[in-house]
Amino acid sequence: MSVRDLMIIGAGPSGLSAAIAAKRRGLDYQVLEQGVLVNSIYRFPPQMVFFTTPELLEIGGLPFVSPYEKPTRPEALRYYRKVVDMFDLQIAFDEVVLSVSLEDDSTGRAGGEDRVFAVETRTSRGVRRVRLAHTVILATGYYDHPVMLNIPGEDLPHVNHFYGDPHPYYRKRVVVVGGGNSAAEAALELFRAGASVTLVHRGPEMKSTIKYWVRPDIENRFKEGSIASRFNSLVQEVRPTSIVITPTEPALASASVNEELAADAVFLLVGYRADTDLFVRAGVQLTEREGPVHDPETFETNVPGLYVAGGAIAGVDTGTIFIENGRFHGEKIVEAIARRLEHAHSI
Repeated sequence: MSVRDLMIIGAGPSGLSAAIAAKRRGLDYQVLEQGVLVNSIYRFPPQMVFFTTPELLEIGGLPFVSPYEKPTRPEALRYYRKVVDMFDLQIAFDEVVLSVSLEDDSTGRAGGEDRVFAVETRTSRGVRRVRLAHTVILATGYYDHPVMLNIPGEDLPHVNHFYGDPHPYYRKRVVVVGGGNSAAEAALELFRAGASVTLVHRGPEMKSTIKYWVRPDIENRFKEGSIASRFNSLVQEVRPTSIVITPTEPALASASVNEELAADAVFLLVGYRADTDLFVRAGVQLTEREGPVHDPETFETNVPGLYVAGGAIAGVDTGTIFIENGRFHGEKIVEAIARRLEHAHSI
């Protein structure tokens, strides 16, 4: 079985950036993606508008041309398809990575170019295969893995961790849980589509990171009562037709004052975290913030030859890594890999 120079796990902006750099360096690479191209962006709400400008989403030097100051989700999907076509990137879609393990533990020349990782995958049709590579980049992001509240009823069929189209919730009672942009935008769109919306958040107000054009809109809806709010409240349980919340204020919480809100649908939009299980099983150590231990210059983890890029680095601090900065990780990683290979070949 042939052994590639590099296996890239994840076809998001950081993974694509790494693939472009690998191709430019003449490395034998392969990208593995569990879903579709830029799967996280694809799962964004259809009406979503980015917080950034088009040029800050660019990779590979290919211009992102948009008539808008803030690009839309459809524009981003179209742009990244164009990137893949322009560079003719090698991507295997619909392959979930099950494990990354060291097959050959020899150190080899120049400190390890003979090291071989076995990457086991499975498609949605159940086809399994093993791919081999001397180096691996984990660019898996975090948006595919919602934060779970670990409460009764969280797995009921009317509970959602991702928001899509508001139309199905017309004239329905909907509870949105969360205090960030996802919760605010979902609540506004649901309200304007004719849903009866209540927003529940554990904090005293919406988060400071709310988009500047969204904040006055959601706050005005609270003031006029068109969107009901329950701040300083925690969700205790989701029931088939309701949701149970309790206040976070010590005085009220001690009195066990619970409130039951009617709910035909519930959106638990409380954040997302990288799936670190794959990392840990591959031998990667985690920091106190649940991010992978890595060299900040080369992004190599404590496992030699295994790198991390993009949102996968963030741990619980997901607000620190965006497309704007994560898109540069792949280039730095490939530069480090190429230098190591060049040194090895010169010996």
